Amino acid sequence: MQINGANVLVTGANRGLGRQFAQSLLARGAAKVYATARRPELIDVPGVIPLRLDITDPASVAAAAAEATDVQILINNAGISTGANLISGDLAVIRSEMDTHFYGTLNMIRAFAPQLAGGAILNVLSAISWLAYDGAGAYHAAKAAEWALTNAARLELAKQRTLVTGLHLGAADTDMMAWYEGDKTAPDVVVKAALDGIEEDRPEVLADAWSRQVKAWQSEDPSVIYREAAAALTA
Repeated sequence: MQINGANVLVTGANRGLGRQFAQSLLARGAAKVYATARRPELIDVPGVIPLRLDITDPASVAAAAAEATDVQILINNAGISTGANLISGDLAVIRSEMDTHFYGTLNMIRAFAPQLAGGAILNVLSAISWLAYDGAGAYHAAKAAEWALTNAARLELAKQRTLVTGLHLGAADTDMMAWYEGDKTAPDVVVKAALDGIEEDRPEVLADAWSRQVKAWQSEDPSVIYREAAAALTA
């Protein structure tokens, strides 16, 4: 799927990876970039078409789909990270993660799928789709669900030749990850890998060393992945 000359919609385009997606798409020659956010007045990328959108609100999604009827590539980037765990966290907060990452992404795919025949969808996932992390239990569960959604949508949309790509990454250097003191990948590096993946018709993109490592662990026994937890249980 070629980006040059394509019409693209990006969710959560007011900051972080979404803002970088909008900038990079224009630099690659996208004909039109719909940059969406719940508060479109915060979008500051010259050359885009700002559009109000709350992916958790079906009416808002339907309105966006009715306005942006020429989209060929959909980038589902909008997300939240609440820091909630599953056992101790507030259930309303946990549901908000699932409403955003799973149901919100599903809302977008269902609304835009009819106009994406021969086009592409990119879902921004995470290495945490495959790896639980204490302090991010809700995020892990929601991203795992979004990964499953990505795989199912790929099969369901194959008959209309829609590419469905999952983007996995570790920590990106965005405001959402400002608290994290470990290695972080620059947003332009992550977005370049993602857009290259679309143009190469790839079903999955591993944007950094951490996502590649976590993916490789999936064939291992859980005691390898969660060795610290296993050590604590046997102490």
